[in-house]
Amino acid sequence: TSFLFFFFPFLGTGSNILSALQDLFWLSKSKVEKQLQIISVLQWVLTFLIMGVACTLILMYILCTDCWVIAALYLAWLVFDWNTPKKGGRRSQWVRNWAIWRYFRDYFPIRLVKTHNLLTTRNYIFGYHPHGIMGLGAFCNFSTEATGVSQKFPGIRPYLATLAGNFRMPILRDYLMSGGICPVNRDSIDYILSKNGSGNAIIIVVGGAAESLNCTPGKNSVTLKNRKGFVKLALRHGADLVPVYSFGENEVYKQVIFEEGSWGRWVQKKFQKHIGFAPCIFHGRGLFSSNTWGLLPYPKPITTVVGEPITIPKIDNPSQKEVDFYHSIYVDSLIKLFDKYKSKFGLPETEILEVN
Repeated sequence: TSFLFFFFPFLGTGSNILSALQDLFWLSKSKVEKQLQIISVLQWVLTFLIMGVACTLILMYILCTDCWVIAALYLAWLVFDWNTPKKGGRRSQWVRNWAIWRYFRDYFPIRLVKTHNLLTTRNYIFGYHPHGIMGLGAFCNFSTEATGVSQKFPGIRPYLATLAGNFRMPILRDYLMSGGICPVNRDSIDYILSKNGSGNAIIIVVGGAAESLNCTPGKNSVTLKNRKGFVKLALRHGADLVPVYSFGENEVYKQVIFEEGSWGRWVQKKFQKHIGFAPCIFHGRGLFSSNTWGLLPYPKPITTVVGEPITIPKIDNPSQKEVDFYHSIYVDSLIKLFDKYKSKFGLPETEILEVN
């Protein structure tokens, strides 16, 4: 299993992997496919949860061994390359097209729905909702080519924005950049929207860590009322705003929700304030059985709908009134998008999107 886990991304097309494993283990195609899907999702969950810390500890250990030169060379490279994430990163089409991401997609499955064309002469800020526990739909749709984002939006370069702290972790930073992931900070966003030409789309999970604390199956709520920084950035750069709603993002994990005022919520908010993320107590299914608890998400469909772009003027120093005006337009557009597609993806007509 460890052999497969290490070499899986590099094995080529999905059909080659299937035929090779069928010959090796005499398993049916459906069983092999399911195992590959589980492995593909497991590697991402482990990446999300422990890769940064694990790579840091391994690097420190190597520095204390006879192979310290390898670690020293990487650290020298890290210093030299430190600002690359702030300048659009270093995406790799090879990594984005790995076969592993297609199995990742099919595990749930994840689907990307286009509703309008995007002009390559404009730049965009996509507001992604809801956060969920790990933003699985955001990653699969915009940091890989598994759902065909480049074919659906030709000429548009998507950049998924995530915590800047991830790019201080050795190895993890390079892995993230290869998928077109960038830090969600002003320096990085300013560079992409002003010095990288047109046809750029930055995907910001607007609700962030605060929203992740409230995600639970059956609940459709977003943290948006007081999240206006992304609107101000759009106005400063004249980047069009695009509402995006991911139906099913909250269904793949179950979470213990702490009430406001409880000690658990107090701890979560302290982490969120000082570290940038909020520790969630959650579970999915087990590795070998769907009837046990584990870190694997439940295989529930995730459908990400990209809405109609909102044309935004370029205003170098937008007033609060202007920010509020375009923010209200954005909120209305998101609610309309949710209402238009909710019944198509399994929600009742009576379901209301809760905006907090």
